[in-house]
Amino acid sequence: MELTREQRQRYNRHLVLDGFGVEAQTRLLQSKVLLVGAGGLGSPVALYLAAAGVGTIGIVDGDSVSLTNLQRQVLHATSDVGRPKVEVAKQRISMLNPDVQVETYECYLSEANALELIRPYDFVIDGTDNFATKYLVNDACVMLNKPFSMGGINRYSGQLMTHVPGSACYRCLFPEPPAKQDVETCAMVGVLGSIAGMLGTVQATECIKCIAGVGQPLTNALLTFDALSMQWNRFDFPHRNDCELCGSNPTIHELKEYAFQPCKSK
Repeated sequence: MELTREQRQRYNRHLVLDGFGVEAQTRLLQSKVLLVGAGGLGSPVALYLAAAGVGTIGIVDGDSVSLTNLQRQVLHATSDVGRPKVEVAKQRISMLNPDVQVETYECYLSEANALELIRPYDFVIDGTDNFATKYLVNDACVMLNKPFSMGGINRYSGQLMTHVPGSACYRCLFPEPPAKQDVETCAMVGVLGSIAGMLGTVQATECIKCIAGVGQPLTNALLTFDALSMQWNRFDFPHRNDCELCGSNPTIHELKEYAFQPCKSK
């Protein structure tokens, strides 16, 4: 693939970047990334992946824009209230970068469709605050040998991790989801809107690094952020050989959708 004159201008700051250049940019343009959730985290992820020149962005979200979304979900505007989030996201991305092809799936990820939706993509980003979906993303990606980034935000804090085949998965750290009564939802306790931007841009960066082949991904580690103290912390954890999903003798061979779903795209 040879870059056009316009592409060389658009991606100039990548092309002159030490360790990046034409080769890495070409990999981005030929890549396919699936974004699960077009909400608070999904908004900055979608915008920065589109700006970076990811060739195909798939977006899975069955929700419509509501007024309460606008405090943090910067893909959407007041005039978009009531419209499907995937429709708004496609329009915004197309306006930002016509190089990008957008595939929309106006539905929620489920055990019935997760493998089918994820299979064609090179990298998956979870932008939900829904434990049922997080475990579906984790399990489906591990089964399909797909790398992914998983993020979450709540109150004044957030956390994220990256998985590539062979590294620790989400179940290595959290083998089972928490009990329903232990889950705080965004509607219950709130969230500082700008945190979505801070964590979402890190997720986008992890995706770009993995596809471009630069740097080291945030694998076998959980990165946390506390806005009140403005502190980032990294907690390393190992790949568990006895993990029920990715260990040497896995016992999970099929997708299982957990019953409760606290909220959708954060």
